[in-house]
Amino acid sequence: MENINNTVTAIGANDGDSLSVAGGNYRILISGKQTGGAFAVIDMLIPPGSGPGPHAHAAFQESFFVVDGEVEVKSEAGTYVAKKGAFVSIPLGGMVHCFKNISAQAAHLLCTVVPSGLEEMFEELGKPVSPGVFLPPPPMDDATLNKMREIAEKYGQKLYPPNYFDK
Repeated sequence: MENINNTVTAIGANDGDSLSVAGGNYRILISGKQTGGAFAVIDMLIPPGSGPGPHAHAAFQESFFVVDGEVEVKSEAGTYVAKKGAFVSIPLGGMVHCFKNISAQAAHLLCTVVPSGLEEMFEELGKPVSPGVFLPPPPMDDATLNKMREIAEKYGQKLYPPNYFDK
């Protein structure tokens, strides 16, 4: 993948596209459009009790650095509580995983995906908002779930039932 942008990229604390995605605020710091598809970085603010349900993506690696807060990460490899300063990496290959903010404040995560593409899914799923603004999550009725599943599959993701890890 060729880097199509041969200049230094620097954005301010409130710059970049901010999106409301399932109740969280996701700010795209650098997208695949800027890196020739090599990677993307997304600044995520996750409200207490929120986080994505079980899902998998075989074609890219996803890593999280916990800037603030505490998230419970579940995967086929087990459960891990990631606190401020922790780093979690989901490998290539499609391991089912999810996370949930288990702290009383918004969890702040820095997410890197290699190669890029996840940010494009968020752009299609989310609604533009100002930095730090939280919209209520959409109602999880059948129509919304089917639309989310359709969009996720378009970007190489597979969604699993919320109780997937309750075996």
